[in-house]
Amino acid sequence: MLIIDSKDCENIDKALKKYKKKYEKSRVLNQLRDRQSFTKPSVRRRTEVLKAIYKQQIASGKIEI
Repeated sequence: MLIIDSKDCENIDKALKKYKKKYEKSRVLNQLRDRQSFTKPSVRRRTEVLKAIYKQQIASGKIEI
């Protein structure tokens, strides 16, 4: 549960901005998206390895963006 401390003189836009920033930092939306579908640990690991290989190839100059 997110709690935003707002002063009486504070603008509603500032309070809303604080809420949005706090919401993004809590990563609630990412957790919900991850839980929508189950991915096997082997598949998850394979995608991580493929991403790491791709990043390494970009860093070494084999692939240009």
